[in-house]
Amino acid sequence: MDRLRQQLQTAGYSPVGQVFSPSEYAIRGGLIDLYPMGSSLPYRIELFDDEIASIRVFDPESQRSVHPVREVRILPGREYPRDAESASRLRNRWRETFEGDPSRCSLYKDAGNGLFGPGIEYYLPLLFDELADLSAYLHPDAQILLVGDVQSNFEQTFSEVKTRWEFLRHDIERPVLPPEDILVPVPRFNQALSGWGQTLLSEAREQTLTQTAPDVRADRQATPVLARLQLAVAEAANENLVTVVCVDTDGRRETLAEMLEGSGIHFDRCELTEIPGLLKKTNTAGSQAAEPSCLLTVSPFHQGFKAPALGLVLITEFELFADLQRRQRHGQRVKQTNVEAIIRDLSELKINDPVVHLQHGVGRYQGLINMDLGDGPNEFLHLVYAENALLYVPVAQLHLISRYSGSDPDSAPLHRLGGGQWEKAKTKAAKQAKDTAAELLNLYARRAAREGHAFAFQASDYERFADGFGFEETPDQLATIHAVVQDMISGKPMDRLVCGDVGFGKTEVALRAAFVAVMDGKQVAVLCPTTLLAEQHFQTFQDRFSSWPVKLAELSRFKSGKEVNESLEELAEGRLDIVIGTHQLLSARTQFNRLGLIIIDEEHRFGVRQKEVLKTLRAEVDVLTLTATPIPRTLAMSMEGIRDFSIIATAPQKRLAIKTMVRQDSDSTVREALLRELRRGGQAYVLHNQVETMQHRVEMLRALLPEARIGVAHGQLPERELEQVMRDFNQQRINVLLCTTIIETGIDVPTANTIVIYRADRFGLAQLHQLRGRVGRSHHQAYAYLLVPDEESITRDAKKRLEAITSMEELGSGFFLAMHDLEIRGAGQVLGDSQSGNMTEVGFQLYADMLQEAVSALKAGREPDLDTPVTSVTEIQLHLPALLPQDYCQDIRERLSLYKRMASATTQEDLSDLQEELIDRFGKLPDPAKALLETHRLRIRCKAWNVIKIDAGPERVAVQFGPNAPVNPAKVIKLIQTDSRFRLQGNDRLRADIASSKLPERLAVLQTVFQQVLDSNPTSP
Repeated sequence: MDRLRQQLQTAGYSPVGQVFSPSEYAIRGGLIDLYPMGSSLPYRIELFDDEIASIRVFDPESQRSVHPVREVRILPGREYPRDAESASRLRNRWRETFEGDPSRCSLYKDAGNGLFGPGIEYYLPLLFDELADLSAYLHPDAQILLVGDVQSNFEQTFSEVKTRWEFLRHDIERPVLPPEDILVPVPRFNQALSGWGQTLLSEAREQTLTQTAPDVRADRQATPVLARLQLAVAEAANENLVTVVCVDTDGRRETLAEMLEGSGIHFDRCELTEIPGLLKKTNTAGSQAAEPSCLLTVSPFHQGFKAPALGLVLITEFELFADLQRRQRHGQRVKQTNVEAIIRDLSELKINDPVVHLQHGVGRYQGLINMDLGDGPNEFLHLVYAENALLYVPVAQLHLISRYSGSDPDSAPLHRLGGGQWEKAKTKAAKQAKDTAAELLNLYARRAAREGHAFAFQASDYERFADGFGFEETPDQLATIHAVVQDMISGKPMDRLVCGDVGFGKTEVALRAAFVAVMDGKQVAVLCPTTLLAEQHFQTFQDRFSSWPVKLAELSRFKSGKEVNESLEELAEGRLDIVIGTHQLLSARTQFNRLGLIIIDEEHRFGVRQKEVLKTLRAEVDVLTLTATPIPRTLAMSMEGIRDFSIIATAPQKRLAIKTMVRQDSDSTVREALLRELRRGGQAYVLHNQVETMQHRVEMLRALLPEARIGVAHGQLPERELEQVMRDFNQQRINVLLCTTIIETGIDVPTANTIVIYRADRFGLAQLHQLRGRVGRSHHQAYAYLLVPDEESITRDAKKRLEAITSMEELGSGFFLAMHDLEIRGAGQVLGDSQSGNMTEVGFQLYADMLQEAVSALKAGREPDLDTPVTSVTEIQLHLPALLPQDYCQDIRERLSLYKRMASATTQEDLSDLQEELIDRFGKLPDPAKALLETHRLRIRCKAWNVIKIDAGPERVAVQFGPNAPVNPAKVIKLIQTDSRFRLQGNDRLRADIASSKLPERLAVLQTVFQQVLDSNPTSP
């Protein structure tokens, strides 16, 4: 194993706790996770002693196995070795090559720690004595094919690299090598290749080899659906060509096979490797003898073509479903995201972060620690409280721990262990929770008494409309759409908040809701905070409703006064079905004839006056609110059921996380960032939020980047001019847009994948998240540069915001950012106006639990118990090690996350799923892991039976029952009389003096106790 580890390190593979990206590996006992370069998915290799027992492909998102394979081909992970010798060579030659203090360069410092940072490829001459060019890899008999004007492309590339070197050559913190040291100069390259035969392929010759694929788009309104493909297959057969239709997976092949049969297309299924032989047979025998002339296969092709010389026409799903690009997710998660688990998750916990212990209050997390307290080694959470008092919490009791959110983490109120401060704080918070719960129930009652409109639902029409969505819905998206539709047809007024990250599909939820409303004869109002977002939504809605008898209009600054007046008149008379606009929709002039649904995008962007209008509208019509980063108040109200809540946290396929960097403002950083984007044919935003100095910034950018086509957009531009600039940018006539925060919402340009934000320290967390979300809306890697002056000059809160936004690079992080916002700004009272209160003292999550308990008690007609405001959890002590051993799960953050997932499990099925995942990811369960899982299984059972404490040791087992436990006194007396090993200790405690050295024996004794004394059947809840 050590030899394999060394080989992988030398080949450029990085050891990690959990494999996510190519060139990473993880070794956990007899399991090896490996993500080879060039592979679409990683592999899990299971060993039996020194033999390979199985090789399985696994999904990096869920870390679960997908299917077995027979072999793995491993390419080198990097162009250079990543061992200690290479790091030492780099540092030595760095000092010889560059002047100045090398310690100021991050790459040099990282190499000292054995790390090779991004960009190290540009310093390969420092890692090798000699670099090889292309000629070193060519076979002596090879033929070189030159496509297009290779010479001028060589020269242009070399010139661009030289220009960059001239610009950055004096950068002390990141010095660059001369182009001649990195790239082979054109004359030398030509000379190196002169010994091989070369053929120049002109563009005309290239075009004769392949032609574009014929138009075979499926038309779901036509009969048959694949009529165009049917015609194309026949035309190809007349030319003695075979049509090959390619799909991504076996499942898609069977689906398409049914469609081909339904369209009367004769075809054969085949494997990709069989096609050359079939083509040869066709060309020999002639098309009449080689029926069928259509083959259906599974292949990775993403674009079709016609190649007469090869005797085929290749068609992919991209040609068949041009407007319906169904995307397949390998090992796609079928479960929707658990919202509560997101809030309770401890995987982001850092040293010194505050946490809340249900029984002891707020302390600071100091890490995980292993100790042996007499029952074998165990793992504990190390917490420190006021006056440096220490508390060690076994990982089996992690259900008592939650993250503290409620105020600035640095100023979280630490409690004294053993004092009465925490009990007083809990009691005070419980009283407030009781009052809030009464107010909540009043709100519930008023909502339940209101009569809403029950929308009619036509499944066939709805399915036809849903088919217009160009992607495959994610599990969260499907669950949210279902919840919204159920709300609308229920007959109760809908008030639902949908929280989903930028680009995760919230608009599709709004479109489906709008369709249901319009098809039932109701009007829909879509309220947007900005003119640009209104314009964007109008275009989207217009495209999706183009084939339906639906009339739409836009009310915004982009429309003339005459157009607006006409739209308002049609709206009042009921001749308009969907209206999309900004604040103007809330004015007294806007009168609806049959309003049924209001869709609000980013409600937190509206002012107090607008929100009052919206509050009155909620009493009459269905309301759907969309947001990427809910403000703390909205989040709190949604979590407590004042508003219904859905979350979309599943990222679209092939979407990459946006790389976010905080940089000191400098011309070289800006030019480097923008030039990189323009060189790959993309577009960029430059955000400068001061209109008065915008002209100066334009001139500076033009001098810095003369090759860019720069446009300017801000709110003070005339409407028509702003509209034209945005259209130019959308149609790529402009490749750099200098703008203000006017682009914050609604701009969706897939080719724009770099954003540079000046004075990023002046923006709020939600605002930075929204601005960053303008890029990364396609499968290309996107970059966000947050420029600040000297870090010493920015405020403490600004530093926290920037740290939060850079640490939250993961897709779907908007919800986590809302929780960080909760910490920075304070949680406040759920229904009050102040940003302080008892929630700050006990933390957001515990207060939410108290509120939930109080609401449940009042609903059941009981007075909330202020002494125990949260349901007590069974204390379980099995006197055995109960943990995930470090050699079983090495990554401490992953262990913490798994511990919390076990503690948050509410059903036996949840634990069974988690057990399967552990075995799949880490191998056979060790005994301590089994004990940990059984502890949580007992916790779930005992909650239903109101068992307060279990103490199961090697010599005896004791069970303490709560006041309302379903214990049958007659059964207890009979058990004690018939079996001398059982005895009562007090009124609520039963003891069994039975020796049990191992876990299964202790569990069997407990099962016997429960079966003998409980009225209810002790099965798993």
